Amino acid sequence: MTRFDADTPAERRKLFAEAVTAHRTRGSAFLTVEVDADPDVDGTDDDDPLPGPWVQFSEKTFNLDVTDDERARLEALLEQFREFRIDELSSPEESEGTNVRITARSDANRLAAFVDHVFQHVYDRDEDYRAWVTQI
Repeated sequence: MTRFDADTPAERRKLFAEAVTAHRTRGSAFLTVEVDADPDVDGTDDDDPLPGPWVQFSEKTFNLDVTDDERARLEALLEQFREFRIDELSSPEESEGTNVRITARSDANRLAAFVDHVFQHVYDRDEDYRAWVTQI
């Protein structure tokens, strides 16, 4: 991989597919994709910035944290990705959200499309959001 960010749907999906392929080729523990926090969506402000959403992928499993509203949107999104299944939910008492693990057996392009949809439909990002592959 020679680039690590993209901000159009086609370029993001290409980036994500390349990251999945690199992850599989290298046999790395996981890959991580992140976006910036959006004050309008994430409830952050300039004085107290919080990290933006992230999605991790390892082997055949996605890992992400969601709020209750985001979880409902994720479950609706999974209806479009019927080959993907929620495998595990955990909600520690000290956390306000839920960690979700999704089993996803598919090709790199389908996995990339899912990641892009997660950021747009679950985390409510605009079509021109910028994403970074921060770890492979």
